[in-house]
Amino acid sequence: MSVSPDDLLRAPSFRLEGKRALVTGAGRGIGLAAASALADAGAEVTLAARTREEIEEAAAAIRARGQKADALVMDVTDLSAMQAAIAAAAPFDILVNNAGTNRPKPLMEVTVEDFDVIMGLNVRAAYFVAQAVARRLLAAGAPGSIVNVSSQMGHVGAARRTVYCASKHAMEGFTKAMAIELAPHRIRVNSLGPTFIETPMTRPFFENEAFRREVLAKIKLGRIGQLDELTGAILFLASDASSLMTGAALVVDGGWTAE
Repeated sequence: MSVSPDDLLRAPSFRLEGKRALVTGAGRGIGLAAASALADAGAEVTLAARTREEIEEAAAAIRARGQKADALVMDVTDLSAMQAAIAAAAPFDILVNNAGTNRPKPLMEVTVEDFDVIMGLNVRAAYFVAQAVARRLLAAGAPGSIVNVSSQMGHVGAARRTVYCASKHAMEGFTKAMAIELAPHRIRVNSLGPTFIETPMTRPFFENEAFRREVLAKIKLGRIGQLDELTGAILFLASDASSLMTGAALVVDGGWTAE
């Protein structure tokens, strides 16, 4: 059997022209990196966060690069306001459900307020943001890709992170369940599970040398992750390159969960 050039498969496209993307927690860190990468791949990106100055500056920088971006000031924990904002917008083909928080503490020092803040953002708000985006896609009869930004801590446990681990295990669960319900409507739902990435939120943790050594001992590649090491995975999940993936967890953890 002979093989002609026409028989050969081409590399999949990671391009996102004509797609609208919403990124929550987009003012800094993983959210800003995701918004920048999605815009660079051709998407029209809406950066959402509570801090107007951060997201307006970021959106302006993306536009200055010749790409499409705007800012949406939104507190995702204010569910009624968030739902109204997403309902009023044109459907988003892509959601990077990134807004999240952590308050690392030993188990016996965790307060009810700590628990409520972490679960309120990482689970309650994330769940209903995904629901709101999916609702608009369903109404439009349009396909889409929802990327829930979870963590390696959604797959393992860790000291001083009981509530955070609980929140990310919960996200892994609702990612799978949402994927099952939305698959018939061509809406894919997957999670991204990074290891420790150097961001404004995590940088203060690494100033503790003992903590830094503890983390590096777990990451088999022996270094803290960088933001640009996540953007390929984000584009993969957002684009048609991952068209057969739903209900899956893409773990980018330097080998942390390998043992």
